[in-house]
Amino acid sequence: MSAPAPPATIRIGTRASLLAKTQTRTVADALTAQGATVEIVEISTSGDRSQAANTPIAQTGVGVFTSALRDALLDERIDVAVHSYKDLPTAGLAGLVLAAVPERADPRDVLVARDQMVLGQLPPGAVVGTGSPRRAAQLHALGLGLEVVGIRGNVETRIRKVTEGEVDGVVLARAGLARIGRAGEATEVLDPLQMLPAPGQGALAVECRVADTELESFLAATLHDESTAAAVTAERAVLKELGSPCAAAIGALADIVEDLDDDGRIVERLSLRAFATTAEGALVRNSAMGETKDAEQIGRSLAAELLADGAQPRGAEGA
Repeated sequence: MSAPAPPATIRIGTRASLLAKTQTRTVADALTAQGATVEIVEISTSGDRSQAANTPIAQTGVGVFTSALRDALLDERIDVAVHSYKDLPTAGLAGLVLAAVPERADPRDVLVARDQMVLGQLPPGAVVGTGSPRRAAQLHALGLGLEVVGIRGNVETRIRKVTEGEVDGVVLARAGLARIGRAGEATEVLDPLQMLPAPGQGALAVECRVADTELESFLAATLHDESTAAAVTAERAVLKELGSPCAAAIGALADIVEDLDDDGRIVERLSLRAFATTAEGALVRNSAMGETKDAEQIGRSLAAELLADGAQPRGAEGA
């Protein structure tokens, strides 16, 4: 089925980082292939400014990479915003709609380390950099005796800290490395059993205004991937139920897997794993499986199990 006819020139908002612009270009190319005329508009965000100032991520607040793009949408300076889905607050925003979730890239984390080492080869006391409490909590839980230090900066900056010897390794999202053509610099792709990714990691979220119904239909028909949307819905439901911003130590990963129903027929189900931390910093892990149509409820129920097992709830997340 062909996509609906595109509207006039579509102004797509993006952050100015190389990764953000590359992600936005993939969306723009898909729309152009369907006959649309697009214009990419760079928007400065408070997240980019705080990253440049090396402000710890826990101090930056919710939506620092997305609020400026959403404001530009509401002010009609752009028509479409492309977000890294993991950066998008779980609270919706009046006047905007999530029009499409494109097919997700590899959600796993990777290690970029000196001398081509993997995690198990790093000696006790080796310095590993990350700006993510989620990654830090899981690195400590591995019991390898690593020194985990907080760093900020874009992908290029973080890798440079390794090559210049400031740290022995950094943990990054594989999707980000791949999108800027640097996936080959990863020295290890981390198994989710060791390092669960952030909810929504590797996925993009494409927003437009609620009133632009024709544009919404065009974006959905051109870009939307239902399996990715179901997986990310479950992951983010965990995040929302725990009342936690993206800076919290919470990981979640959903997969669409084949299973057998009661009649022995092959069906698709959603498998979800998640972790959170206790007040003392210990990891609490759990998993669940169910129908893809129940993705949000699966996530909410799993979050409730994590809380019952001692996970520490956080303050309610704002928009």
